[in-house]
Amino acid sequence: MVEKTIQNLEKNGFEVIHVKTGWEAFDIAKKYLTKGISVGLGGSTTVAEIGLLDYLQTKPNGITLFNQYEKGITMEENTNRRRQGLLADLYITGCNAITQDGELVNADGSGNRVAAQIFGPKKVLLFVGINKIVPNVTAAHERIRNVAAAKNIERMNKKAIEMGKKPHYDWNSIANKFTLINGDTPGRTTIILIDEELGY
Repeated sequence: MVEKTIQNLEKNGFEVIHVKTGWEAFDIAKKYLTKGISVGLGGSTTVAEIGLLDYLQTKPNGITLFNQYEKGITMEENTNRRRQGLLADLYITGCNAITQDGELVNADGSGNRVAAQIFGPKKVLLFVGINKIVPNVTAAHERIRNVAAAKNIERMNKKAIEMGKKPHYDWNSIANKFTLINGDTPGRTTIILIDEELGY
């Protein structure tokens, strides 16, 4: 299943680096953080789980990080950083599902994460656990609805409660923009496929 998926991803123009652990993926990520580049972020539990999000926030090699997750910024600044990330040299995020036919399937709320995967940033790095591979697009949509979106809704509502706000996140606010990408310019998108169950 994994080898078939990798072959089809490569056939569709995606570069795939297959690693065993999140630590290996983190180590590979550092090679892309060359001096002075700009980096955009898309919401990804996987990027956080492998320690990459914390590392990026130290701004290694003098990178410019468009970090919409920085505490204390206004919603206006949050939106501005999402927009800046769409024109970054490097965009780092995850993926909700990858089909065995080599397609990337995602759902998003604000849309910056899926937009960046399609066009904008010069280079895209996707960090994806092995648990995201599914047989086909139908299974991808089922996975997004029953796993990824469900867990994200739970996480966001819990965060709202902790902040003293009423939980208000639902399917329409978390996953209302769907994309299916079955190809890209060779070399633009690199998928770091990790032999671990990571993210949502």
